[in-house]
Amino acid sequence: MSEENLGKKTVGGVFWLLMERICAQLVSFGVSIILARLLLPKEYGIIAIVTVFITILNVLVTGGFSTSLVQKKDADDLDFSSVMYFGLVIAIIAYIILYFTSPIINKYYQYDQLTPVLRVMGLQIIIASVKSVYSALLTKRMQFKKFFWATFIGTAISAVVSIFMAYKGFGVWALVAQYLVNNTIDTIILGFVVNWVPKFKVSIERLKGLISFGWKVLVSSLIDTVYNDIRSLIIGVKYSAADLAFFNRGKQFPDLIINNISVSISSAIFPALSEKQDEKEKVRYLTSTTMKMTSYIIMPLMFGLAVIAEPFVKLLLTDKWLPCVPFLRILCFNGALMPLQSANVQAILALGRSDINIKLNILKKGLGLLFVIVSSQISVIAMAYAGMITGVLCLIINAYPNKDLFGYSFKDQILDILPYVIMSAVMSACVWWIQYLPISPMLQIIMQVAIGGIIYILISFIFKIECFARLLTIGKGFLKRK
Repeated sequence: MSEENLGKKTVGGVFWLLMERICAQLVSFGVSIILARLLLPKEYGIIAIVTVFITILNVLVTGGFSTSLVQKKDADDLDFSSVMYFGLVIAIIAYIILYFTSPIINKYYQYDQLTPVLRVMGLQIIIASVKSVYSALLTKRMQFKKFFWATFIGTAISAVVSIFMAYKGFGVWALVAQYLVNNTIDTIILGFVVNWVPKFKVSIERLKGLISFGWKVLVSSLIDTVYNDIRSLIIGVKYSAADLAFFNRGKQFPDLIINNISVSISSAIFPALSEKQDEKEKVRYLTSTTMKMTSYIIMPLMFGLAVIAEPFVKLLLTDKWLPCVPFLRILCFNGALMPLQSANVQAILALGRSDINIKLNILKKGLGLLFVIVSSQISVIAMAYAGMITGVLCLIINAYPNKDLFGYSFKDQILDILPYVIMSAVMSACVWWIQYLPISPMLQIIMQVAIGGIIYILISFIFKIECFARLLTIGKGFLKRK
C-alpha cells in the first residue's frame, strides 16, 4: 500500500472509529442516565461484579488472536478460519466452567440474583469469540465505516429494550438485556457486512504461528484486565454493592471520553504502524502524531469534566449519585494520561515486540497490585488515589523502552504534550470560579462548557497550535468530499 493511500485510510479510519464510538456512546450515555434514575446503585453493583468475570473470560477467549491476525502481514482465509473455530471451542468450554462455578461466586459475594445473572450474561463469551474475528478482518482491511453501522444499530436497539424493561420493573435484568442485545446484534450485523465466510478448515501450523505472537498479547491483556478490575473485586467483597456502584459510576464518565477518542485513534493507528514497522522514523512520527492529537482533544475534556463534576452528576443522575463525584475527579486525572499510555503500547506491539509488552505489564501490574492491597485497607477513596499515583509510575515505565526501539524518549513525549496540559489548566482555571455563582446546575454547566471551549479554541488560534490546524484541515476536506 502506498504512503498516500495508507495516510488516507488512516485518517478515514480515525474518523469512522470516532463516529462509531461517539454515536454509540452518546446513545449508551443517554440510556445510562435514564436507567440510573430508574434503578438503584445496588443493582449496578451486581452488574459491575458480573462484568468483571465476563470481561476476564472474554480476554481468555479473544485476547491475542485478533491482534495477531492484524499484525500478521500475509494473514489469509485459513488463518481467520482457524482462529474462528479454535476461539469457539475455547469459548464454549469457558462458558460451561462459568455456568457451574457461578453458585460458588454467588456464595462468596452474597449478592441477590448473582448466579442467574452470571449464567445469562455469560453467553456473551461465545458471541465475543465470533465478533473478534470479524472485527480483526475489518481492522486488517481498515474498513472502519462498517464498524460504525454495526455498533450504532446494536446500541440503538438495546437501548429501546433496556429502557422498556426498566420501566416495567425488571430491575437488574434491564441491564442484562442491554448488554446481551447490544453485543448480539452488533455481531450479527458485522457478519453480514464483512462479506466473509470461514472455510471448513483448521491449520494447526497456522495457529501455532499466531499463538507465538498472540499468547504474549493474551497474557499481557489478561494481566491488564485483571489489574483494572481488581479494585471492583476487592470493593465488592470488602465494602458494599453501593460503594462499588459509586466507584464504577465515577469511572464511567472519564472512560466514555477515553473510549471514544483515545481507543478509536489507537485502533486506527495500529495497522498503519504495523505497515511501517520496518521504518523506525515513520513509527516515531506516527506515534508522536497520535500522542499529540489525542492529548489535544482529551486533556481539555478531562480537565473540564473534573471542574463540572458536581453539577453534572446532580443534574443528570440526581443527588443519590453524588458520592461518585470524588471518584470522577480523581479518575479524570488518570484519563488524561491515557494518550501516552496507549500510544506507547501500540507502537511496541506494532513493532512485533509483544515480549517487551508483557514484561512491562508484569512490572506495572505488580506495582499497582501492591498499591491496591495497601489502599484497600484504608477506604475506597484511598484506592482511587492509589490508582492515580500508579498511573504516573506506569506512564514512565511504558515510555522507557521506546527510546531504544525508535528513538522516542519519555522526555520527548512530555515535551510533545506539555502545551496541551498548560492550555487545559489555563482553561479550567478560567471557568472554576463559575461554581460559586448562585445559579442552577444546568446554567453553571452551560456557562463553564461554553466559556471553556471558547478559551481553548482562542488559545489554539493565537498560538497556532499544530493539532488545531490539522483538525481544521481534516474537517474542511471531509466537508468538500460531502
